[in-house]
Amino acid sequence: MNILITGATGNVGQAIFSSFSQNEVDVNIIAGVRNTAEAVGNTKMTAGFSKQEFDFGKPEQFSEYLNGIDILFLLRPPNIADVEAVFKPLVDAVKKEGLQHIVFLSVQGAEKQSYIPHHKIEKLIVESEIPYTFLRPAYFMQNFITTLRKDIVEKEMIYLPAGDAKFTVVDVTDVGEVAAKILLNVSAHRYQAYELTNDELLNFSEFAQQISEVVDKEVKFISPNLLSFIFRKLREGQRLTYIFVLIMLHYFPRFKESPETTSMIEDILNRKPISFRAFLDREKTKLRS
Repeated sequence: MNILITGATGNVGQAIFSSFSQNEVDVNIIAGVRNTAEAVGNTKMTAGFSKQEFDFGKPEQFSEYLNGIDILFLLRPPNIADVEAVFKPLVDAVKKEGLQHIVFLSVQGAEKQSYIPHHKIEKLIVESEIPYTFLRPAYFMQNFITTLRKDIVEKEMIYLPAGDAKFTVVDVTDVGEVAAKILLNVSAHRYQAYELTNDELLNFSEFAQQISEVVDKEVKFISPNLLSFIFRKLREGQRLTYIFVLIMLHYFPRFKESPETTSMIEDILNRKPISFRAFLDREKTKLRS
């Protein structure tokens, strides 16, 4: 059995390999990477696993990449939004090469948001009639130590147009462990879609309060109006496409019902999901200047 993990060097990919490395597996796990030479030295979690080129920018080679693969873990690189140009030929290649299953990393609520790429990719997979499992994780806790970290550390604030909107969150560690478990037993998860959350609903004022308590300094949440947010991000040198992603993630939820929490992580892993406070306690050094 050959399982190919795309996005192997990213946060979710590394979490999947971390889970695999902690358990004995009797299948061939392959890290799909854009450059196999660079991946050897740049990733820790894929050490000891096979590596194979997989470049989303080369649709003409998809069939070659997938030859001999049985199960595909698929994610969408953030910089790729053209579903027809990239994911349509990819799904066609999966079908042509006779893969048994696709596990696709989607997002919470994708089934209700026809304008996002994840919705369109899910639809392609369903229409292909290839057996699938959709993982729909909530807002990643890791955003606080990556995209939001600079403001938290340097300016002691979170600056987002999120208002009082409530968010449910999830640790990438949990997502990786769930994905690894499903990949080793896909027959038990055919044609299923799992929303992956912890059991908390928090707004950004509450996130900021918990961060303040852990780092021993006040971190304020500032919710600007939309134009102020856009102009500030442009002054910081951010691209409009990236700014739109931030708006989609943080502003649009103000006009929707609060997301639901689910028990999927506990059901699959037989343990409680990681709490936001536990995540902060683990990662607090990254949030201190």
